[in-house]
Amino acid sequence: MGAGESGVGAALLAKQKGFDVWVSDYGTIKPRYKDELDTYGIKYEEGGHDEAKILTSQKIIKSPGIPDTAPIVAKATERGIAVIGEIEFAAAYTDATLIGITGTNGKTTTTMLTYHLLHKAGLDVGMAGNVGLSFAKQVALEDKAYYVLEISSFQLDGMHTVALDYAVLLNISPDHLDRYDSYQAYIQSKFKINQNQQGEQKFIYCADDEDITKQLEHYSTAAQCIPFTYDGGPLAEGAWVENNQINITLNKPKTEFNMAINQLTIAGKHNTYNSMAASIIASSLLIRKESIRESLADFKNVEHRLEYVSKVKGMSFINDSKATNVNAAWYALESLEGPIVWIAGGVDKGNDYAALSPLVKEKVRIIVCLGENNMKLHQAFRKDVDMMINASSAKEAVDIAYNLGENGETVLLSPACASFDLFENYQDRGNQFKRAVRDL
Repeated sequence: MGAGESGVGAALLAKQKGFDVWVSDYGTIKPRYKDELDTYGIKYEEGGHDEAKILTSQKIIKSPGIPDTAPIVAKATERGIAVIGEIEFAAAYTDATLIGITGTNGKTTTTMLTYHLLHKAGLDVGMAGNVGLSFAKQVALEDKAYYVLEISSFQLDGMHTVALDYAVLLNISPDHLDRYDSYQAYIQSKFKINQNQQGEQKFIYCADDEDITKQLEHYSTAAQCIPFTYDGGPLAEGAWVENNQINITLNKPKTEFNMAINQLTIAGKHNTYNSMAASIIASSLLIRKESIRESLADFKNVEHRLEYVSKVKGMSFINDSKATNVNAAWYALESLEGPIVWIAGGVDKGNDYAALSPLVKEKVRIIVCLGENNMKLHQAFRKDVDMMINASSAKEAVDIAYNLGENGETVLLSPACASFDLFENYQDRGNQFKRAVRDL
């Protein structure tokens, strides 16, 4: 169910393993995915679900975008049909070392950084999950010895038996509350990253995150627990920062690592956390210390995440379109010097903007609201800034920021919201922003 990257990849692997495969998409299947299905002789439908046919299935592999509450999914579950995700399905067909990374924020950067560390060290590694090519497709066509998987909460909900060799939990803050009954339900979903882990496997988590540490108080695991912290060290085992240096000590295998923060190519406290998590994995795999340092020093960050676009009329334009929740926008505002012209807004996912107020008061001069319904943003920040003004397109938002901004200021697109009101996705939003800046 669902003919995107994960659905088509799962279909390809299922066909290879001898299943009678059929793909159903409620929307329109993109031409490149149709071509792929045709190439491998896989039947499909689009523009609706043939319910009678779906409910004769032995197994349903569901794309993460389809909620468990969808009527067809609920009916299949009631009939006892196994409904799983692509990662659950593909993991059964590989003996690779599996590294899973989740968190409300930073998981794409940490996944790409971990992949970069392993790939540059010469390991046979693939990158999949919420980024890169489908995990199932890679298992089918060119199985790797290692996989670094970015795993969203929706993907975790489709995982039941997988035991990851390395499970990373970066942080948890309110997100997707339009899909979960409560914040606690979302927290429990994130903790599925660690489910089924055993004694030789590693659970790597941020010890500075209150929601993680609170959940750990009544949560047990057989895995080796390895924390990382910014200023809670030194630790007997784990990673911490001291004297502007990352320090890592591991007991199994016995190894140590350190590196100055100013040598990292990705700036900001949040990226120091991401670098610690990736470095714990690389150190555990006994990658040479010099190789880890070189990789951390030449890594290029993910597009649309605090991406420098250009300087125009003395103003720096930063594309952080990937900041689709409050916590991600907090990291962006925290890492930049003021004054800031902040472009924010989009589809609100039950956001609570209170945490941003101190940073906005301190650093933000003008807010440009980019979205169809900006009332909640106005209510949250109108007393904190000199001016708030609405825009209905990326070009209009950039033009407003350009005309109202001053020399030395930063124009930051960091929406704190989803993009689906005015844009196809966060990439489309970021690309339109960058085009508008370059057209100034």
